[in-house]
Amino acid sequence: MTVKITHIDTWIVDVPTIRPHVLAMTSISRQSMTLVRIHTSDGVIGLGEGTTIGGLAYGEESPESIKLTIDQYMAPLLMGQMLIDPAAQLAPIRSTIVGNHFARNAVETALLDIQGQRLGVPLSTLLGGRQRDRIPVLWTLASGDTAKDIAEAEALIADRRHNIFKLKIGKRALRQDVAHVAAIKRALGDEASVRVDVNQAWDAVTALRGAAMLADAGVDLIEQPLPRADRLGMAHLTRHSPLPIMADEALRGPVDAVDYVAARACHAFSIKPAQAGGLFAARDVAAIGEAGQIGIYGGTMLEGSIGTAASAHLFATLPSLGWGTELFGPLLQTEDILTEPLEYRDFALTVPAAPGLGLSLDLDKINHFRRDAPSRTVSTPGRQENS
Repeated sequence: MTVKITHIDTWIVDVPTIRPHVLAMTSISRQSMTLVRIHTSDGVIGLGEGTTIGGLAYGEESPESIKLTIDQYMAPLLMGQMLIDPAAQLAPIRSTIVGNHFARNAVETALLDIQGQRLGVPLSTLLGGRQRDRIPVLWTLASGDTAKDIAEAEALIADRRHNIFKLKIGKRALRQDVAHVAAIKRALGDEASVRVDVNQAWDAVTALRGAAMLADAGVDLIEQPLPRADRLGMAHLTRHSPLPIMADEALRGPVDAVDYVAARACHAFSIKPAQAGGLFAARDVAAIGEAGQIGIYGGTMLEGSIGTAASAHLFATLPSLGWGTELFGPLLQTEDILTEPLEYRDFALTVPAAPGLGLSLDLDKINHFRRDAPSRTVSTPGRQENS
């Protein structure tokens, strides 16, 4: 039987966060996710997600541009195509559309979800086979209030949900930031690992001073302290820092990964499928890092459950996850868009085992939070759709 792609839905879904999430360049109180559903003539539906942190304050793509790119440029290349395999479906997109990594990742994820469902295997099998069923997940403390962050961390440790914490800094003066971090580390002691993410906010001199001060405070890692274009600065800092340095925003795909390994410009890679241009590209970034003896960390764009599950499937296949992951995005949102939320327990996330992504959407929740919602509903039992 010939199977074709028959219809593609894209929705922007705005879900409030449980508290403000403060970064160096912006603060968010809701997460805007661009969701994709690709329908096939045999009734299989694939899910994908394109989510950025803070829209254009963070990078070149926004929820609105992701939706427009998929609707106007990618969907016409897919509609009516015979469903063969994801690589074949993506070929015209790769050859005719430049960049747009977040949109590309969303579509690629949906196509892989379809393939996994049709073959009866989880996404991780399509990506090479999983080496772990559960992956460690840290939590980002980003309220900006020291007392609140300490209370939040202590509660999460007590609940056995997280014992590794990342602090967003770079918005305030260096001494203020270090005092904030040091107070939290003192309160948590050896019970937790504490790391910082500067989101490109420092210059070279501040980074060297900050690294020394944070090492004295007991911090374990500094993520992307310098602007992503400053590879030479990152290499110099990596050579002289008393703490490991992680690259994040600088990694826009395999080419950047090769450059960073060659320049010895970091100690660790934050792997983000959306930022890399898709799950296959992110897998390549991880392989390049492994070959260059770079530590691997599973990053996030604060995706909801679809993007988080896709990343979890990939991270489950990697030979090493020395720095763990931060796939906590769904936990930051006030509502989950799945009928059965992802499982977080004992400081880790369980990777779904059902075919494809292994997810089922709660369409009432989707309709409630969609910008173009046909009606403003509340969630009711029984209305769902399998991915």
